[in-house]
Amino acid sequence: MNRSDTPATWDERATLTTFHQYARATAAYKCEGLSDEDARRAPLPTSPLMTAIGLVNHLRWNEHYWFEVFFLGGQDRAPWTEDDPDAEWTAELQAPVGQVLAEYFDQCARSDRAVAGISLDALSQGKISTGEQVTLRWVIGHMTEETSRHNGHLDLIRELLDGTKGA
Repeated sequence: MNRSDTPATWDERATLTTFHQYARATAAYKCEGLSDEDARRAPLPTSPLMTAIGLVNHLRWNEHYWFEVFFLGGQDRAPWTEDDPDAEWTAELQAPVGQVLAEYFDQCARSDRAVAGISLDALSQGKISTGEQVTLRWVIGHMTEETSRHNGHLDLIRELLDGTKGA
């Protein structure tokens, strides 16, 4: 995945999607060189679900949810359930980090295809907590924010695991 924050064109959609792609690629960049064993470790004792694999898998299922389920009204196929609302953090914990990243990128491509010709002004099928529908523009912005926030978590986890800073 391309890790550049410079869009090929300067229209609004290209700018929004370029920043989103950059945040996605940064998540993978932060996992480069991380062993499978370390990617499964939770270095913060008060956050036992906070692993590199768990974060990437969480991002994967958030891509699915916000674009396919919330925005388009599709069926939710994520691993979370009423009994285990945090299942996406542990569902792939034993998988190799490369596999989890590949599944994340597959989901990102699926999300992109799902909304590819839809206007940024189109309204979501789902409603946010205020009861409002939101635009595709809002969903892309929200997912960029969500991914970037978790990239900060990946920064901290990586530094605690092996001392790598700014990866």
